[in-house]
Amino acid sequence: MLTELKELIAYRDLIVQLVVRDLKVRYKNSVLGFFWSLLNPLVQVATITIVIKFVMRQDIPNYSAYVLAAFLPWMCFQMSVLDASDSISKHQDLVKKVYFPREVLPISLVLSNLIHLVLAYGVFFVYLVTIPRAPIYVTSLFLPVLMLIQLFLNLGVAFFVSCMNVFYEDTKYIVNVLLNVLFYLTPVMYLSEHVYRILPINNREMLFTIYQLNPLNALAIAYRKVLLHPFSGAGIVDIPLSWPLLGVAAGISILLAFFGYRFFNKRKWIFAEML
Repeated sequence: MLTELKELIAYRDLIVQLVVRDLKVRYKNSVLGFFWSLLNPLVQVATITIVIKFVMRQDIPNYSAYVLAAFLPWMCFQMSVLDASDSISKHQDLVKKVYFPREVLPISLVLSNLIHLVLAYGVFFVYLVTIPRAPIYVTSLFLPVLMLIQLFLNLGVAFFVSCMNVFYEDTKYIVNVLLNVLFYLTPVMYLSEHVYRILPINNREMLFTIYQLNPLNALAIAYRKVLLHPFSGAGIVDIPLSWPLLGVAAGISILLAFFGYRFFNKRKWIFAEML
């Protein structure tokens, strides 16, 4: 595995070129460019906020900020996995004719989506400035740490999905369905405090701990806790961020990236035969 890593580092310029190309292709001939990537999450967040406030009659101050803080990393994860799912088959001519580490393809797409996340949070901070009583906290300095954890998580899943799709083309369709289900199981459009409140009282702490071992859940919670003030409203009591559990989720993400990379490398040289 060290040999593959050294080779990957040697091809770092190719990764950079692929990332730059992906960014250029996305915004080619587009007037608004990057802001089109924000349109979908902003519209969805606005819709969720309207439903919560005016349909469900939940009086939750600045609820859109809480949704957006978790929605942006979710979109990064979703797009990274979906883009990576057919990254090998889309470049089958290149894979069949040119020698290069095949893993640069899913890696470049994950990095491209991470850059989108960084830019999106830049807009998010501007959004916070426009909200009354929504200051930018010093805990926001932990944002790069959360993005690093998410990078490992995204890479791990991307390696597995991109590899499996070469052998079973149904993979990308299954992944799409699973992501739609996973969205509702992740505290994006609702708060983790909502989950805590509906858990059985006798086993509440244990079940909530297990819930946070899912790296996606832990990250969604962490993004909110470091970016926004403690939640209050609608009779819900704020639950502080558990740093030990976030550390466990980080460890799981790193292991996922490690085993995903290993899984990918064991099969990458037969991709040309399968395409």
